[in-house]
Amino acid sequence: MKKSINFSLIIIIFFSVFTSCISEDVSPVKIPPIEGSVITLNEKADPTEANQFWIDLSSGDVTSTHRELWDLGFYSGDEFRVMLNSSLVMSVGKIENVTNIDAVNSQTVKNLKDLVQAANFTDNAQYVDNPNGDIVNQTTGISPISSDDNLNNVYLLNMGHKVHEGSPSPGTIYNIGDLRGWKKIRILRYALGYKIQYADLDETSHKEFIISKDTEYNYRFFSFTTGTYANIQPKKKEWDLCYTVFTNLTLNPANNLDTSYIYPDIVLHNILGGVGVYEVTTAAGQGEAAYNNFKKDDVDGSKFVINDQRTIGSNWRTTTGTNGAEVYSNKFYVLRDSDGFFFKIRFLRMKDDQNYRGFPQFEYKPL
Repeated sequence: MKKSINFSLIIIIFFSVFTSCISEDVSPVKIPPIEGSVITLNEKADPTEANQFWIDLSSGDVTSTHRELWDLGFYSGDEFRVMLNSSLVMSVGKIENVTNIDAVNSQTVKNLKDLVQAANFTDNAQYVDNPNGDIVNQTTGISPISSDDNLNNVYLLNMGHKVHEGSPSPGTIYNIGDLRGWKKIRILRYALGYKIQYADLDETSHKEFIISKDTEYNYRFFSFTTGTYANIQPKKKEWDLCYTVFTNLTLNPANNLDTSYIYPDIVLHNILGGVGVYEVTTAAGQGEAAYNNFKKDDVDGSKFVINDQRTIGSNWRTTTGTNGAEVYSNKFYVLRDSDGFFFKIRFLRMKDDQNYRGFPQFEYKPL
C-alpha cells in the first residue's frame, strides 16, 4: 500500500524550523561609524557662543540649540534629579522649612538672594550643579526629589544671565548679557515623573506643569518662558560631545575654596549616555604625528573617564598662548561611544579666520 505524503504538513514544519533558526541567530547589528571628518562649527556659531552644539561622531551629525531655550533639565533615569542650565550661569538655594511656594516673596528671601549667586568669586559652589555632570550623586544644587512631598522644599532660583547681545571684538569673548531675574520653584514627584510649581518672587499664586520621563533621553527639558517642554539634547545614544558655555568650579585664591566661574569654549562628553574619554599628551611638536600614528591597539581601556564630563572641558585650549587664545597642539583625545566604537579627536583651531572665538574646528577618525 502506498503511503500518502502530507506536503502541507512538511511545508509547515520546514518554515517553523527555518523561522526558529532565524529568531535564534538574529541580534541587533551595530552600524560601523563613518570614516571620520573635519568638523568646523560655523553655521549658527558666533563670538557670543549663543548656541550649544551636540555632536554625534558615528553619524557626523551636528545639531544646535540656543542657550536660552531651556531652564531646567529633569533626569529621565531611575532617580529623581533636576539640573540647572549652567550655560546661563544659573544658581539655586533651598529655602529651609518652607513648602508653601505662595508664602515666599522677595522680602522673605532677601538675605538668601545675596548668597544664591554664581561666578562672583564667593564661596558659592553649593548653589550650582556639580560640574562633573554626575547628576545622580551630586550633593549641590537641587536635592533629590523625595517621594514624601513634605520633604520637598521651595527653592530660590537665580535665573542667571541672558546671552550677550553686543558684537565682541576679535579675540575676545562675551558670553553673558543682562540678568534674567528670579523665580521661586518647588518640585514634587508625580506618578513616574515630576510636577513643578513655579512663579515670580512676588506673585501670590503659582503655575504647575507635569513632566514625564522619557528613557530614550538623558533629560526632559523645561522652559519658564513657554511653560512647557523644550527640545534640546538628541536622544542619549545619539550624541557624544557638547560644545557650550559652562559654569565650572575654580579655586578662589582668596580663601582656597571652590567658587563657580563661567567658561566659554567648553567641550563636554555624554557620560549619562555611556560615553568615555581620555586625554593623550605628547612632547612638544609631536602631537600631529602621535595622533596620526595612534591605532586601535593603542587604546587603553582603563583610562576612559566615565564619571566626569569635563575630561576635554577647557583642557584642549589655552587663552594665554603665543598667539593668544589657541589650541594645544600636543594633545588629542580618545573617545568610546555608547556602542563601543573608538575614535581619536584632535582640535585644530578655536577661532575663525577673522580671529573671533566661538568657531572651533576638530578632526576625528574611527579606530
